[in-house]
Amino acid sequence: MPFWYDETWEGKTRYGCLVRETLYSEKSEFQQIEILDTAHYGPVLVLDGIFMTSAREEHFYHEMLVQPAMAVAPRVANVLIIGGGDGGTAREVLRHPEVERVTLVEIDAKVIEASKRFLPMIGTAWDDPRLELIVGDGIAYVGREDLQLFDVILLDGCDPVGPSAGLFDLAFYQSCAARLAGDGVFATQTESPILLREVFLDIQRTLRQAFGRVTPYFGPAPLYASDQWSWTICSAGVDPLAIHEERAARVEPAMKYYNREIHRAAFALSQDLKRALDD
Repeated sequence: MPFWYDETWEGKTRYGCLVRETLYSEKSEFQQIEILDTAHYGPVLVLDGIFMTSAREEHFYHEMLVQPAMAVAPRVANVLIIGGGDGGTAREVLRHPEVERVTLVEIDAKVIEASKRFLPMIGTAWDDPRLELIVGDGIAYVGREDLQLFDVILLDGCDPVGPSAGLFDLAFYQSCAARLAGDGVFATQTESPILLREVFLDIQRTLRQAFGRVTPYFGPAPLYASDQWSWTICSAGVDPLAIHEERAARVEPAMKYYNREIHRAAFALSQDLKRALDD
């Protein structure tokens, strides 16, 4: 029988989906994992009661996390993804023929297993020979000093609570900066500047301590309660608007949302955020 599933934010805001059926529900070592067949979004991945991604609208999030960084990085041969157990980020990276190797480090094997089974429309690149899948702690992984430097590092983490809390602190960002090639690019989701304004601003302040150039950008994320979401590109000095035109043009036909016009527009700041970031 259909039922309503609500995600609640700090007891102040809630966002609900009509669920036709629970496809999967299991508590892993790290979190409660659910996949719900919803009337509007289709299958939805929920972690610890928080909507993560859905079949219908995941392209907004995954394209905007991946493609801006891939469009401006000088090289994209060697890419690291931390998190991303649903497979969407890897799919977007592997659209680029210049990519030689993608290392995906996901802490929760059960997220990968459930996503492969119930969200195959999202993770369509699991069998790409360029993809190396590591089940393990991304924080510990980037802390290793024996790694080859990466051209692009993408953080596809959850909110800064539970097993993902350590993915938002200075030590972790500094480790990511140390694992980048000199002109490499790091990109991460950085929460909603509307619903989680102080969290967004705190992440920006922390990123600025680890990277020379830190630039947030924005786009829709319909499944998330505030609708507007943010991501941030960081580097030693790469211009986030210096698009490699040929590389971006090559993947545009496969996109649902991202293109070069969206890329440029996404970096526009409201007056309110300009003042907050300047402070």
